[in-house]
Amino acid sequence: MNPVVEKVAAWSEAGKKAALATVVKVERSGPLGPGTMMAVNEDGQVVGSVSGGCVEPAVFEECMAAIEGGGAKLVTYGISDDEAFGVGLTCGGIIHIFVEPVADDGQAETLRRALSEQSPIAVATVIHTAEESGVTPGGRLLVTPEAHDGELDDEELERAVADGARGMLEGGQTGQRHYGPRGQRRMEDVTVFVNSFAPPPRMYVFGAIDFAGAVAKMGKFMGYRVTVCDARPVFATRERFPSADEVVVSWPDDFLQTAEVDGRTVICVLTHDPKFDVPVLKAALDTEAGYIGAMGSRRTHEDRTARLREEGVTDEQLSRIASPVGLDLGSRTPEETAVAISAEIIALRTGHEGGRLADRSGPIHAAGFEEANRG
Repeated sequence: MNPVVEKVAAWSEAGKKAALATVVKVERSGPLGPGTMMAVNEDGQVVGSVSGGCVEPAVFEECMAAIEGGGAKLVTYGISDDEAFGVGLTCGGIIHIFVEPVADDGQAETLRRALSEQSPIAVATVIHTAEESGVTPGGRLLVTPEAHDGELDDEELERAVADGARGMLEGGQTGQRHYGPRGQRRMEDVTVFVNSFAPPPRMYVFGAIDFAGAVAKMGKFMGYRVTVCDARPVFATRERFPSADEVVVSWPDDFLQTAEVDGRTVICVLTHDPKFDVPVLKAALDTEAGYIGAMGSRRTHEDRTARLREEGVTDEQLSRIASPVGLDLGSRTPEETAVAISAEIIALRTGHEGGRLADRSGPIHAAGFEEANRG
């Protein structure tokens, strides 16, 4: 559960006025990404953070002003490298934050309930409009895969925003979209920030070995819903994998045939036994999983690759398999190997090579934020 959403819903239920501040864009580099939230209630209680500390006092004042009738407002803060260093941060940048009073319309509770049930939902908020557009900043829709709640100033704009937010929700994307005042998609009079709350991505770990325990633990640390699967009941036990969300006794390929897999799904095959590896990898390659890794030496993988080719798997399909698995960190223990695998998963997802930051120049993660928020 998101602690800010939980607290705002509780304040709303108790009849307390509150304001919400949301990071809607980060330029150059910033400590926290778009979608990060902070909330303040009429008693001055605060939950969440938007910068890790450097602009919170100013944002607090903006929230109090919103609670007292100041309305919604887009504010921008530049954090110089010196200022960032002074408050213990390691990077400067520009942060754009949308501050708005929490409306007494039941949406806070609807959002809280959706997150508690792990149901996908997006919040689409009009954060900026051209003066002549006739659209009021602060309009908001709650969007699910099936419907939306709330109203905007124009019916066509509302329909376009709901459709756009639904597409971003499907991909787990958070960022800005631009429209004309009647929902035209090639105009920029209306800026909408879409904050997607998608269920946690899935990680499937096949092979109930010691390495699987460490990988499952790292997967949970990164926010995945982790399932460990093995056909051998003596190894696939809850006692051996306490950090996993689910421990399944089944042949891996049988399990994967019915498992939910999307582009955010991670599949780690750690069995390095051809009678398990080949069928489950063949099944994995028929999915749209974002990462498929297989443990084993180069010799093991060469043998595995030959067997997969005999099963009709093409070279293009084989190129999706990361093996030997993980980044080259010199890992030896299960825990170190889990770190190497996790690092490779992150690097692949973000499009980075995985080298040393000290060996490259430029911003550490500004490019990633910009890419993620491109409308």
